Amino acid sequence: MKPSAKITKSFRKEDVQHNWWVVDAAGQTVGRLATQVAILLRGKHKPNFTPHVDVGDYVIVINADKAVFQGKRAEQKEYAHHTMYPGGRKVRKYTELKKTKPEFILEHAINGMIPKTKLGASIRKKLRVYSGSEHKHTAQQPVEFKLT
Repeated sequence: MKPSAKITKSFRKEDVQHNWWVVDAAGQTVGRLATQVAILLRGKHKPNFTPHVDVGDYVIVINADKAVFQGKRAEQKEYAHHTMYPGGRKVRKYTELKKTKPEFILEHAINGMIPKTKLGASIRKKLRVYSGSEHKHTAQQPVEFKLT
């Protein structure tokens, strides 16, 4: 090895410190909000990002019911899943979900941006979404994250 060669530090899960963030979704566009929250969850905003280690932070999203879509997206957006039975495709409209489960909309958008692996499963556990402005994580002393 050359004396001038730089060695890349690969962090272990024991070396990582997880922070708590609060994100206010009021008036924010769903997709743009989801990308920034996914970056926080994954840990890509940290200089010690390691792809195979969960270096991300905990994120609390409040006011999920006040997140918006732009243009005609609110009328056109549909969420589909299949029950694995013949003819079992279930489709729900955005407007219907906004009334019944507003947290699902943001969770669905954020989860689509996280890896579908065991690492992604551990990252998904660090997301908390609430439709109101109150949350039950004050003991963790979360810091407000300003969206760009």
